[in-house]
Amino acid sequence: MTQRAMITMRSLCKFYEMGDQTVRALDSINLDFRRNDYAAIMGPSGSGKSTLMNILGCLDTPTQGVYELNGLNVADMDDDELARIRNKEIGFVFQTFNLLPRLNCLRNVELPLIYAGVGAEEREERAVEALVKVGLGERIKHKPSELSGGQIQRVAIARALINNPSIILADEPTGNLDTATSKEIMNIFGALSDAGNTIILITHEEDIASYTRRVIRLRDGKIESDSRQ
Repeated sequence: MTQRAMITMRSLCKFYEMGDQTVRALDSINLDFRRNDYAAIMGPSGSGKSTLMNILGCLDTPTQGVYELNGLNVADMDDDELARIRNKEIGFVFQTFNLLPRLNCLRNVELPLIYAGVGAEEREERAVEALVKVGLGERIKHKPSELSGGQIQRVAIARALINNPSIILADEPTGNLDTATSKEIMNIFGALSDAGNTIILITHEEDIASYTRRVIRLRDGKIESDSRQ
């Protein structure tokens, strides 16, 4: 039996008006992502990959077309509905980590649960569990300044996992890391994918994309290729 797509995009477009010109940032995108997909989105500057990531992450809405996430038509949602979907369904990992420097690992990781109204005891339990999952069980009281770049990114991954999201979106997650640390982070993503998580990352590095099982290439707002590996 064919597995139902978790994400469906049909004829999805994003246009921007620049003076008297229309910029077609995304032009008639058709994509499906299944549960447990592990995909890289690639393309040159201006290809539309960041716009696609923003729409996938419910940070922006398409100009036209269909975007369904777990059967919900995200394309028609207002800002409040999008915020609820982001907090419940999507975990973000950024190149710049986006941790709060004055908070230790545990407090940084549990932040999404505070916004979700989860009680203190359950928050701490789930945050510890997420940090153990990324190999930082002994660093829960450390602040970001006391960690290496790779450890900081692991904290960011733990934070992305905390709400058991449907999808983890990672935007150039190894962009600020050296080669050895990048490999370490990609191995963590691989383990998470093997455990059943759906992961979509943006990268401009071919060696990073090679860790994934699917590579989607964009050019001029259109899908140039979509291959599984």
